[in-house]
Amino acid sequence: MSIILEPWPWYIGGPLIAITMIALLYLGKSFGFSSNLRTLCAMGGAGKHCDFFCFDWKLQSWNLIFLVGSVLGGFIAIHFLSTPEVAAPLTEATLVKLHALGFESAGTSYMPTELFGPKAFDSPKQLILLLVAGLLVGFGSRYAGGCTSGHAISGLSNFQLPSLYAVIGFFIGGLLMVHLLFPLIF
Repeated sequence: MSIILEPWPWYIGGPLIAITMIALLYLGKSFGFSSNLRTLCAMGGAGKHCDFFCFDWKLQSWNLIFLVGSVLGGFIAIHFLSTPEVAAPLTEATLVKLHALGFESAGTSYMPTELFGPKAFDSPKQLILLLVAGLLVGFGSRYAGGCTSGHAISGLSNFQLPSLYAVIGFFIGGLLMVHLLFPLIF
């Protein structure tokens, strides 16, 4: 039972991702979570108003099933297969910096409760921050032609040069956010 309750090492998770990608390539499928949003919009009839949503969404129903499975898997894992919340191990220097920025939950919870807990919705600043972040993620996914999982896993395994550019951009954006913008915002 302990093998289910503990994180799996890279040498198990990595090959499982590779096997999944090989199966998707064999089946002629392309993986990515953000494409589910386009599929949901097409299902809802958005194709009547925008050509971008005019496609046979039924061909992407397998990806919707994958999305539902991911959500259900996460729910089952957190509620039935997890020990009480365990924080990711952080260095003392990182903890000091995060505490100085106001993240007192750093080192005690996996995700900062200041951003993701119920109190986050009490602050207008947090609400605006979450709204702007969501808009930027949505815009970035659309502008890049896919999300991080689609480009980094599926696109790179298909040797797509635009996916390599997108992944490099994701990393640069992440570094800029953490080192430049994050301290300014908090």
